[in-house]
Amino acid sequence: MEIRLNHRICRSREEILNASTPEVAAFLDEWFAPSDFVWGHTSGSTGTPKPVRLLKRDMEASARLTNDFFDITCRSVMLLCLSPDYIAGKMMIVRALLSGADLLVVTPSSLPLTTIDEPIDFAAMVPAQVVESLKSTMQKSRLSRITSLIIGGAPLSPGTEVELEKLPVDMYATYGMTETVSHVALRRIGDSLSLYCALGGISFSIDERNCLIIHAPHFSVKEFVTNDVVELVDSRNFRWIGRYDHVINTGGIKVFPELIEKKIAGLFTRRFFVTSCDDLKWGESVALVIEGEALSLEQEKIFLEKIRAKVNKYEFPRKVLYVQKFKETSSGKVIRNI
Repeated sequence: MEIRLNHRICRSREEILNASTPEVAAFLDEWFAPSDFVWGHTSGSTGTPKPVRLLKRDMEASARLTNDFFDITCRSVMLLCLSPDYIAGKMMIVRALLSGADLLVVTPSSLPLTTIDEPIDFAAMVPAQVVESLKSTMQKSRLSRITSLIIGGAPLSPGTEVELEKLPVDMYATYGMTETVSHVALRRIGDSLSLYCALGGISFSIDERNCLIIHAPHFSVKEFVTNDVVELVDSRNFRWIGRYDHVINTGGIKVFPELIEKKIAGLFTRRFFVTSCDDLKWGESVALVIEGEALSLEQEKIFLEKIRAKVNKYEFPRKVLYVQKFKETSSGKVIRNI
């Protein structure tokens, strides 16, 4: 097994620990310790981040699924541009450990390819890194030299997906969570059906809320009940609709903020999200939250008319709110509260 850290080859645990960044070294020290688990924590997108024990055997099982899907072997070159403090970064290291692939390590940043001048077989990024890379001709060119790229941690905007489709790269949006030690399903960027497809022996069902249930025979916990409302196509494929805990009940009609956001995304040049607000008549109604300075009353009126043409009457925002700067999780996911 060889791991290349900071452009050098390391063949022993001691060399790895000496050559790597402090964060990678800390994870490797924990990984090689006698304990059967390592510590991780949840993203914090639905509440305060919580510490969670991640069983090493589950992480190995997850890594093998990804390695098999993308054909990662000892001849592969992988890029670690995410923090090993979080599950996505940890799993890149475990995939390299199990496959024997070379692992290039760079300090996490919004422009992760700045020092990378060679082809990469496999990489993982968050949307913010992809968005910033698309703005630079050099970064975009280097992004095009990645054979396979997975993108997770936060949703991709429809506009970003359109830009990514133009690149000669095998790209996937991931579905998973800390508790499932990385992704359990992948959606190919540019897939017109928008289907998330299960990895390995994983399968899916739904509960009475139409929320996804993950069946994972290779994990120590065999079943995960989520709060993600989906359209289940079959036991291996689903379309993601939105979060059950985000649903807005307006006069008895349930609407999903994520679906509204998808309909109106093309109208925006800055970040936004849809949420609920109290309504004396309907109980709840739709509110639109926009990042940055407030529009003038006339600009807002014109903008809302454009939105009205895209949504039905239950989905139309009854209130527009402005926040100077959105709060984010470590992966760049917007924390949807005001």
